[in-house]
Amino acid sequence: MKKIVLALIALVVVITIPNMPDGIGPDPGAANWHSGGQVSGSGTVQRVLPDDNDGSRHQRFILALSSGRTVLIAHNIDLAPRVESISSGDRVSFFGQFETNDRGGVIHWTHKDPEGRHVDGWLEHRGRRYQ
Repeated sequence: MKKIVLALIALVVVITIPNMPDGIGPDPGAANWHSGGQVSGSGTVQRVLPDDNDGSRHQRFILALSSGRTVLIAHNIDLAPRVESISSGDRVSFFGQFETNDRGGVIHWTHKDPEGRHVDGWLEHRGRRYQ
């Protein structure tokens, strides 16, 4: 009986996690939310930051997830188009690689890999996909 209950609980978890608002789990500490993990989800732009022009150029903004966590989106604009007209309060969906840090984490690889060796990522804003 105990095994049946545990199996049912596991089934509920497997069914529920993909349907949670951030797409992977309730918090960047769960499931694929580990350094190097491919993650997807959506959030609200909390703040738009200046571009990082050191090395490959990256458009940067802070995204607040429904879990309450914030992550830095670092979108390579040497390999993908800049997300147009983005501002605080906008909703953005993403698929990219997560890296942990002491401020919540960074999501990068939100673009196609020109060499085809990495999973392609993307950002979606106002119905347009950027990759």
